[in-house]
Amino acid sequence: MAEGDAEEREILAFVQALKRLHGYDFSQYAPASFKRRLRALRARCGADSIAGLGRRLEREPAFLRQVLSGLSVPVSEMFRDPWVFQALRRDVLPVLASYPRIHIWQAGCAHGEEVYSLAILLQEEGLYDKSQIFATDFNDVALEEAAEGIYPAASARTYAENYLQAGGRGSLSQYFHARYERIKFEESLKRNITFAGHNLGTDGVFAEVQLILCRNVLIYFNDTLQDRVLRLFRDSLVHKGFLCLGAKETLARTPVERDFECFDAQARIYRRGSA
Repeated sequence: MAEGDAEEREILAFVQALKRLHGYDFSQYAPASFKRRLRALRARCGADSIAGLGRRLEREPAFLRQVLSGLSVPVSEMFRDPWVFQALRRDVLPVLASYPRIHIWQAGCAHGEEVYSLAILLQEEGLYDKSQIFATDFNDVALEEAAEGIYPAASARTYAENYLQAGGRGSLSQYFHARYERIKFEESLKRNITFAGHNLGTDGVFAEVQLILCRNVLIYFNDTLQDRVLRLFRDSLVHKGFLCLGAKETLARTPVERDFECFDAQARIYRRGSA
């Protein structure tokens, strides 16, 4: 048997074991990206093969946390792609301001950087008190870190630059405390944020919302899973609600394309139609 074929069989067995033992299904993730992350996990764990990872998963239930951390892609930063947050501030939030209550779903929130960015945006536009943000992810480890709101102080300069480019009305430092080379965001920013587990690959509609942000997540899914998730987002949005995707993601040539209109092409913001 060729070495590549053997590895593919080991990957398939690992994916099946992960689903059977813990209910996490990675079978519809983009194969090349998933394979890279699995190989990196194997190297980090010192396993001689992917089959070795599978055996450890069978023997050590606690190993799941390390697996999920390795296989998910919780990489982000505050106000990433500042022009997106400019567009949200300038064009989307004034529309949402007309609602008595604003419900927002941050899907695939990872470590929470964009959730706190959104909270700051709402705060500065005077909308936070009537807003509720649902921040979800399938990775419990990432969710725990997101709920803590603690990040490396070395990242603060980049975060602050992004904040200003996104139209920030003050200084980002007013929203966090710095200590021991870490920054911790104010507890007041969390009061209207609900962190919850949700698997885009298996779970249903999370809530009826006016805005969904899911940026740079779909690129890690295959076409079948992308289509499922986009239908889920469509069904979760109110009429004329907004969907914000990542810079490399689009609704073009997807089954839900006709259900949306392009609101801002550069920022990848779409608006739910009546179809």
